Amino acid sequence: MNHKQPELEVRVKKIIEVDGLKFKDLNNSGKLEPYKDWRLSPKERADNLVSLMNIDEKVGMMLINTRKMGLSQEDKSKTSHNGVLDEAIVEKGENIFAVLKIYGTSHTIENMHLRHFIHRDNHSPAEMAEWINTMNEVCEGTRLGIPCLITSNSRNENGESIFGMNDAVGIFSTWPGTLGLAAAAKGDIKNGGDASLISQFAEIAHDEWDATGIRKGYMYMADTATDPRWQRTYGTFGEDPEFISDAIGRIIDGFQGKTVGKHSIAMTTKHFPGGGARENGFDPHYKEGKWNLYPTAGSLEKYHLPPFQAAVEHGTSSIMPYYSIPSIKKSVVQEFEGEDIPFEEVGFTFNHYFLKNILRDKLGFKGYVNSDSGITNKMAWGVEELTEAERFAKAIIAGTDLVADTNDIENLKKAIENGWISKKRIDEANERLLTEMFALGLFDDRTYVSPENATTVVNTPAHWEAAYEAHKKSVTILKNSQQTLPLTAEKLDGKKVYVEVFHKDSEIATSYTEQARKECEELGQFTLTENYEETDLAILFLQPKSGSYFNATPGLLELELCENKTLKALDGSEYQETTLSGLDHLKEVCDSIHNRGGKVIISVNITLPWILGNVEPLADVLIAGYDTFFKPQFEVIAGDFQPVGVLSLTLPASEAVIAVDENGDCVSRNDVPGYDKDKYMPEGMQYAYKDNDGNVYKLGHGLTY
Repeated sequence: MNHKQPELEVRVKKIIEVDGLKFKDLNNSGKLEPYKDWRLSPKERADNLVSLMNIDEKVGMMLINTRKMGLSQEDKSKTSHNGVLDEAIVEKGENIFAVLKIYGTSHTIENMHLRHFIHRDNHSPAEMAEWINTMNEVCEGTRLGIPCLITSNSRNENGESIFGMNDAVGIFSTWPGTLGLAAAAKGDIKNGGDASLISQFAEIAHDEWDATGIRKGYMYMADTATDPRWQRTYGTFGEDPEFISDAIGRIIDGFQGKTVGKHSIAMTTKHFPGGGARENGFDPHYKEGKWNLYPTAGSLEKYHLPPFQAAVEHGTSSIMPYYSIPSIKKSVVQEFEGEDIPFEEVGFTFNHYFLKNILRDKLGFKGYVNSDSGITNKMAWGVEELTEAERFAKAIIAGTDLVADTNDIENLKKAIENGWISKKRIDEANERLLTEMFALGLFDDRTYVSPENATTVVNTPAHWEAAYEAHKKSVTILKNSQQTLPLTAEKLDGKKVYVEVFHKDSEIATSYTEQARKECEELGQFTLTENYEETDLAILFLQPKSGSYFNATPGLLELELCENKTLKALDGSEYQETTLSGLDHLKEVCDSIHNRGGKVIISVNITLPWILGNVEPLADVLIAGYDTFFKPQFEVIAGDFQPVGVLSLTLPASEAVIAVDENGDCVSRNDVPGYDKDKYMPEGMQYAYKDNDGNVYKLGHGLTY
């Protein structure tokens, strides 16, 4: 065989020569063991390395934990390597993520043997690259010289930072939110094209990640959004399983390539078997949300599993199961490929039937299973009565290979020493994890990256231009009364325009308003005024927020745009909810403009399927954005760009169509997408919102001009 010598860089160990070829002497043996031999397959090398590892090294390999950069450590005396690595010790319970004592970076690598780390900080590409290089330098110095693999949640979408969802915004080329990518691509499909915008997004983001050294992504969500109150709706590609399947395939091809190789970003597709079938929107990050419901015959196979089937067919490197438990009591029997699925009431990461029979045997998945964060402590749904060591055993026996966001080597080791997990199973998990690392080239010529190159790649103008184009395409015109849009030069003649942004937090609203006005001025097509009483044109952006990602609301999640609305909690008490501040002022602005015969354009940021009854009647034009920048929306409003976007999910008609009775049963089906809910609605009820002009805000709706 003709083997091309890769360019090897070492910082601690030596290079040895065999047969005129160079290899890294990662264990200082002076010999060429198979794991160091880049001519062999990733699987052969992984098998050899596992045979050389001790139990502590195998245990460390099976955990992934969040790791801060030295730059994020305020106390520089607690850093090493010129401030690059964070060496601080965080005592157990010091913050919500320190479920266990957290040790410094070097100790975690050298003594705890962890090799997988989640990156949530948001520094420059060069700084991230240098940090990853330095982590690998520490790894190289260990007994076997096993490198580390850095993973992250998505970094290429606009939005407000939320831990664990969008940890990082605005450093890499910044696209609209996932729902916006779907809105833009579905618009292209409606116009006779295809979803290649998703492929372009994946290929560009891939180049930025690859240059920086983040080689694994906890993305994307293949979940079909079916329960409208689910907090994570905005991170999905919407509610159309066929489209989601296409998008997920394109995402994997673009980031990972046809097979995992030296320039792949290995994907972790989540949250198997679909997190959308929630019990009335509560999220399994807290106990109120631990159940997935399937009240509709065939829903799991028809709506929820197809995107995961696509992920497996495209060779996704790993799969992340959801925290939730399939409910027997609130579901009807579900089948897959003609066989009934037995529901064991434990979280999917502990669920042997789902991981073995469905994911591996039926879908043919070959990669590894990566749990969601915190399954052995805070989110151990269905196995709460087990000890932490028993939870590790249950998850790993069920088929989980990598346990997320923990450094709990003690309990995993205890489960192994007690004989609850076989040596064979531990070796199998390690082989799967190491095979990916070898395939990624981390042991050879992809251990270190160039920080200068990271800067160059991320600053590529074409990347940012493509992202901006996607923002423009995501803009969705829901309503355009009396052809108000486009606001061409003739329509604007001599008129001033009033611009304001509304948000749940009025301080954020003020700074966003400044930003929106500045971006409007930059466009140079509108004359602005800060006094709405002297104009008959207003462009108003609404950015509602509801609920919290880590805590249940006292009652059901509120989807109406409201301020100080009195709601009933699940325990019967009353509480107040605000999803948008300044609603009285909003109405005042609209009434003032309308009294002068003017026009009001309202854009609503769709991060959840909001109920728009309180604002749609105030608007002559209603627009949906999806963490879409302001400026591209102004361009569409001005007619500089033909509207393309269509709704990637259905917006509910009213509170009545998502009402939940005293038994906790929802009038519309939790497990069925919005476009199909009418099949199951009571006589005379329609799920989708219908506006004053007769437009129905259903999946795929979007006007153009």
